[in-house]
Amino acid sequence: MKEKKYEDINERTFKFAVRVIKMTMKLPSNPPSWVIGKQIIRSSTSINSNIVHAKVGVSKKDFINYYRIALKEAEETKRWLEMIIAVELIQIDRMELLIQENYEIIKIIVAIIKNTKEY
Repeated sequence: MKEKKYEDINERTFKFAVRVIKMTMKLPSNPPSWVIGKQIIRSSTSINSNIVHAKVGVSKKDFINYYRIALKEAEETKRWLEMIIAVELIQIDRMELLIQENYEIIKIIVAIIKNTKEY
């Protein structure tokens, strides 16, 4: 069952990162957008890369550590999404699905960390 959860979150975070990258391509061409775009691409793609690293971790502690890093990156991504909305780089209605997906990813990562600790 743990393997199935990993595959689901692995694919989900990959698709999420792709959607974030596509969203940044719609940002206006100005210095704030370039900075925020670069940061949100870095953090959103890092969620998935840390989940991939977790799968090949050498121990349970290593696995949990990579998931904790993925969680931090997901929280950072959430903040960048909020920043994009706050400075009105993109209309909020175009961001709602990304924000919801980010929130659900955070919940799943927290659950995986919690469940792994209990084993």
